[in-house]
Amino acid sequence: MFASLTGTVETVGADSAVIDVNGVGFLVRMSALDLAHLHTGQQTHVLTSPHVAQDSLSLYGFLTRQSQELFAQLLKVSGIGPKVALGVLSSFTPAQFADIVQRQDTTALTKAQGLGRKGAQKIILELANKLVLDSDSASGSQADAQPADPVAAQLVDAMVGMGKDAKQAQEAVNKAIEALGIATPMPADKSVESQVLSYAFRSMDRRD
Repeated sequence: MFASLTGTVETVGADSAVIDVNGVGFLVRMSALDLAHLHTGQQTHVLTSPHVAQDSLSLYGFLTRQSQELFAQLLKVSGIGPKVALGVLSSFTPAQFADIVQRQDTTALTKAQGLGRKGAQKIILELANKLVLDSDSASGSQADAQPADPVAAQLVDAMVGMGKDAKQAQEAVNKAIEALGIATPMPADKSVESQVLSYAFRSMDRRD
């Protein structure tokens, strides 16, 4: 099943976006916070999680790994479905949510669309000692929720697909972009992408 999509934003709606990938439009349901970062014609990289309900298949999308992880953990809470989970992600960044759970602030959590007090209490009760998010979400700043450079993210994925460590690949790509003086977000230019990949691979080979 689809793990991610890289393509052009065709449309942005109230609760979803259509991502065109080589002529095929994928309807991806996303949080309001993520949708606010998208605009028509933009190149983007979206992490995806499929969800099957009865006879329908829906695709949920995320601009950060932390949001995807939080979505998955919310679905493990009894009685919480994807619609409510997306409502939580529309109201809070992963860092804000983690802080709410730590403080056991039921009232704050009920501000999420579609979530009542009982549901909020259940989420806090079940995730209080189980919530595990990527360490990058711990800082609590809005900047941490910003999507990665979509073209750079695609290059990192390509390196991981060739057997490189994800964290090291990200560091190598960032180093290459800085060393080559390439503006960010990176342009969708094959020549530029090739330069960055070549530099990144060389830097990792030297380190190995």
